[in-house]
Amino acid sequence: MSGAVSAFFFSLLAAGCTTTATPTSAVTQLLESIRPATLANYGPQTNEKFPVAAIDTSRIQTKNLRQLVDYRTSERPGTIVGDTGNRFVYLVQNGGKAMRYGVGVGREGLAFTGTANIAWKQEWPKWTPTPEMIRREPAKYVQWSGGMEGGANNPLGARALYLFKNGKDTLFRIHGTNEPETIGQAVSSGCIRMMNQDVIDLYRRVPTGSKVVVI
Repeated sequence: MSGAVSAFFFSLLAAGCTTTATPTSAVTQLLESIRPATLANYGPQTNEKFPVAAIDTSRIQTKNLRQLVDYRTSERPGTIVGDTGNRFVYLVQNGGKAMRYGVGVGREGLAFTGTANIAWKQEWPKWTPTPEMIRREPAKYVQWSGGMEGGANNPLGARALYLFKNGKDTLFRIHGTNEPETIGQAVSSGCIRMMNQDVIDLYRRVPTGSKVVVI
């Protein structure tokens, strides 16, 4: 919630000491003004190759919804900062701002820190479990050792950004997920996962070659 909105709510609470009708009406109007934007961000994506269902945002913590936030950093606008500890991805903007996305992080997502670049972007990517994943849970993953084609049930979701460092694949990905309930959590496997609507948004905003810093 922005500072302006927070201040607005505070003023309404203060006004509540002297009146009853106005705050309730004003809060309702404010929520109704916010709701369409949220629904637009997380509604069904109708122009996709495979179905992308709407997300019930009432089941997602507000902090994990896509939002423009204050963000102080020395990184240049256009840089992606992956904060795996706090479960956020930031796309640095001008003026001390960043677009923030809630993410989920798995073991593979905690295996890399440092600086890399997006060497490849893929819509509805093919997914192949890593050798470590197959060794760890062969019954679950060996059947996909040759890869799973992109689709609604693919663990990489609607988009994937592939990170390379010094020309070598880090095996680190920022990708979508068909399990939005895992956003904000540490999950059993995978890299940085985003809600499909959010990874589609990020994919549109960043070109190949973009700098990524993982902390």
